[in-house]
Amino acid sequence: MIRVVAIGDVHANFPRLWRALEKAGALGEKGLPSPAVVAGDIRVVLLGDLVHPKSPMAYQQLTGLKYYDHNNPEHLKVAASKQALQLYRVKRYIESARGNAVIIMGNHDHAAVYHDMVLGNSFGVAHREFEPKYGGQPLPDDLAEWIKSWPLSYNLFGVQFAHAGPTPWLQSYDHFFYQSREAKTWWQNTPEYVRRAGYRFGVYGHTPVDAIHIDREHGLAMIDALDRGQYLELDLDEKNLDVRVMFL
Repeated sequence: MIRVVAIGDVHANFPRLWRALEKAGALGEKGLPSPAVVAGDIRVVLLGDLVHPKSPMAYQQLTGLKYYDHNNPEHLKVAASKQALQLYRVKRYIESARGNAVIIMGNHDHAAVYHDMVLGNSFGVAHREFEPKYGGQPLPDDLAEWIKSWPLSYNLFGVQFAHAGPTPWLQSYDHFFYQSREAKTWWQNTPEYVRRAGYRFGVYGHTPVDAIHIDREHGLAMIDALDRGQYLELDLDEKNLDVRVMFL
């Protein structure tokens, strides 16, 4: 039996990420994985969207600026450099975990390294900090290549972990992904996708929820609730599956 610590969309809230890892017993000394992670007794899965703060206030907290202006190149560069610094810390953590920690690529991570579109949020903030044509600062090459190596899904004992959903079209961050509402609504309208895809259970982010949603009937959990102080733990092996919500 192993314990899986699954954490939803980070969106540059790195202090809360480190706090969740610490509470879960997955953070050791000097920001490295705990002995339990290194030994494989704990697996860590981050469900992506490590970049792009969710709100203007979150950008202000990240940058230390009194007012964050996504049209100001200097503000963009501060936001980019602050996130890059934390991503290097996460990279060090993941690479020290001996394969027992994984990050799923989210659509915001994809946009930050492939520059195929500029994403925004409901607060009217455009995520331009990594876009040079707007005066932003691209991620360093080594970070960009590392992010490009992140998988789109991770499977463990028949449990799937993915950013938005269980099907290939919910893991392709193209124009259809953004034009369709399905990426945000499938878990309500067609939750049977998980079992149809052959998984005993699925854990997903992408859709913000007020509290982690567990649908035991259809075998899924929606966990984009780190900003609500929640993450998920699973006790898991080939026969057993126990899922519980954890609070910071």
